[in-house]
Amino acid sequence: MSPAFAGPPGVYFESAAPLVAFALERMDVCAFVGVSPRGPSRVPVADDETMRGRPLVDPARRHRRSVAVAVESFDEYRRHYGGFEGAGLLPYAVRTFFEQGGRRAYVVRIVHQYGDGRDRGGVAHGTLPGITAAGAGVELHARDEGEWGNALTANVAFSVRPIGFDEARSSIAELVLPADALLPAGSTLRATLAPGIRRLTAVSAVRLVPREDRPGRELRATLVSPLPSAATAAEVVDATLTIDDGAGGHEVHEGLGLHPEHPRFIATVVSQESELAYPDPAWADIDLAPLDERLLVGVASHPQFRDGADRSSDIVPDDFFDAGWTLGNDEPGDGVHALVQLTDLAMVCAPDLYSPTPLPPVESIVDPPSVAGPEFSPCVDVKAGEQTAAAPPLGGLSLDPLMPADLARISAYQRQLVELADTLRTFTVLLDVPPGLRPPQILRWRRQFSSAFAAAYHPWISVAPPDDLRDALVRIPPSAVAAGIVAAQELRFGVPHGPANMIAHGAVALDRLVTAGDHAALHAAGINVYVRDPGGFRLTTARTLSSDGRYRQLSVRRLITQLARTIERQTQWIVFEPNTAALRGDLTRALRALLRELFAANAFAGDAEEEAFFVRCDGELNDWRSIDSGCLVAEIGVAPAEPLEFIIVRFVRGLDGRITVEA
Repeated sequence: MSPAFAGPPGVYFESAAPLVAFALERMDVCAFVGVSPRGPSRVPVADDETMRGRPLVDPARRHRRSVAVAVESFDEYRRHYGGFEGAGLLPYAVRTFFEQGGRRAYVVRIVHQYGDGRDRGGVAHGTLPGITAAGAGVELHARDEGEWGNALTANVAFSVRPIGFDEARSSIAELVLPADALLPAGSTLRATLAPGIRRLTAVSAVRLVPREDRPGRELRATLVSPLPSAATAAEVVDATLTIDDGAGGHEVHEGLGLHPEHPRFIATVVSQESELAYPDPAWADIDLAPLDERLLVGVASHPQFRDGADRSSDIVPDDFFDAGWTLGNDEPGDGVHALVQLTDLAMVCAPDLYSPTPLPPVESIVDPPSVAGPEFSPCVDVKAGEQTAAAPPLGGLSLDPLMPADLARISAYQRQLVELADTLRTFTVLLDVPPGLRPPQILRWRRQFSSAFAAAYHPWISVAPPDDLRDALVRIPPSAVAAGIVAAQELRFGVPHGPANMIAHGAVALDRLVTAGDHAALHAAGINVYVRDPGGFRLTTARTLSSDGRYRQLSVRRLITQLARTIERQTQWIVFEPNTAALRGDLTRALRALLRELFAANAFAGDAEEEAFFVRCDGELNDWRSIDSGCLVAEIGVAPAEPLEFIIVRFVRGLDGRITVEA
């Protein structure tokens, strides 16, 4: 027997598990921050220990003004945020992202921060028919603010199922049932006392106890209040709630109970499962009851909600940021700071950061009905149906780039976006050159930025209005088109492939035609330009706003970010491993395999691997001082295909076990 297998007979030593290979993290996900007519906002924080036990809509509960929601199609976006009826460019930006080939986006709806009781204003509310709460109405609120909530309808229906019980051993205060009876605490019962006499009651508690007359167990259901006389029959009453928003959103919640002890208490289910409504806090933790024993409920076929209001005209650019957020916060902030903890985010666009011009007016699509017939008859006055009014312009976001003071404000807000990207170093901000600027003005605007985590696009792009809603072309920010192109190129070829030289799908016209001379000047300054092409309008470049020549190509910046993200997230397994030569060897082989894969995909310059990358994780970097302090250090050098020099990526496991990657 060879020494490798020496040992007790039949006992074999398991070899060490092979190191899991690195898989490149995705870099195609873009976030859009803007204005929509509906969508998640002012969301209650459900895990706050100080508020545990209170309903989600309790006014005392802390709310998060902005939340990021992932969508993977424009249809999914419309389900959450509505369509194009609002005054913002957000839906146009998200639509064009998916049209270019994007597959996943985050959306953050911006609402105004009033800082007082008005923060919960603009939310539609209505009364739910067929149920009473201590003699008062049961009111529901729309899930979020906006006129959309005025179209909501909510209906409840009751169903009954008979339940057997032992009449001889039951009493007016307690029912004795088989052990397998389906009767949770909080259930509503309709008891028959005598022919034609029915009473509603509820179960306050259910106990599984041994039988007194023979072996076995039984359920004993204690009633909330004693019945007037002994019951001869009983039925369990379940409620079904239907909510419809009049625009395709439809929910059905079944098996609901009317008492807080019920496992599917209606307030709890609506709070946690509905995307359309919240329960009013006045009844969210008290007993409910049907209006009478007959369980008859009228169905509301028309909207029963009111007071929903579109308050987008109050939004100002400061609402896109959270002044109280600081690096290291355990929770995301508001506005664009709602994105800070997303692990797969690679790009950010803010199509409504300011509003240079209002959207074209909504086209009148409601025509008078025809009463023409085959015979002459007296003339009658015919009125057209009522058309929903267009959303008010975004007055608080109105900034004219041709006005020096407004242009300065626009630049300041864009710099705030870039500063956040520079701080986090995990995503790239895609900026829009303010529309209407001439090339010399664009170059002056460009000099205010110096970041490898930002890219700028020019000019703005016009698209056809969707759904025949507007009677003119709609001008959209070019960054939204670029985000879709970047995502599509990565999905097809990977990050190393430059996201440029692509036709913009859906583009009808450019806000300004760029001449060859202007294109040369803007290209040299790192401005990514769309030009007219026989096949449409082509994005010609993909550069960052970096003053460091090594990161002038967007593909290089994204490649290094992808490497850092991949290594940092997929090396957590080494946190508790001792710094040994074996560990360093395993890590070196895994890193080389990852870089070799990228080299084969033409991500690096050089004819051989030695010219394209290197990995160091040896005893020189990890001397006795590093080992004694619990650190592990590795260096990776790569020569991306466009630059000629190496860019060093330093990998460090700190004393506290935290892994950091520095580029």
